[in-house]
Parts: sequence; structure tokens; C-alpha cells
Amino acid sequence: MVQEASDEGHAEGHAASGDPAQVVLDAPRDRAYWARRFEVSVEQVQAAVEAVGSDAARVAAHLGKPWPYEKSGIV
Repeated sequence: MVQEASDEGHAEGHAASGDPAQVVLDAPRDRAYWARRFEVSVEQVQAAVEAVGSDAARVAAHLGKPWPYEKSGIV
């Protein structure tokens, strides 16, 4: 699933896997997307972003998740 950049919270730029390159948590759907993507709770994603910033690769590393990872929790 390729997410297009929009004004609804998904950042510009995409990782090689098609995922957004930045973790944006502005809207409830964004928080739900990243929680499913990393297979963790929304609170864990928020804490990771607060700890390391919004770069998706750094957030994944902080959560102990591979990046990119084709078998995310998104179906």
C-alpha cells in the first residue's frame, strides 16, 4: 500500500518500501496507521517519536522493528 503525501498528516517522501519516510501523528488515522505498521500501541509510537524524532527508520529502530519491513501489521 503506497501512501501519498497529503495535507491530512502524511509527510512528504517515502521509504523504499513505499511507506512514508516520516512518522506524522497529527490525526487519529495517522496514529492508527503507525501503530499497525510497527505492530505496537499508539502510546509506544508516540513515545518513540518523542524520544528520537519523526524519521521512520529511527522510530523503527527505537521500537526494535526492522525498516523497511514488508510484513507489517497492515492488511
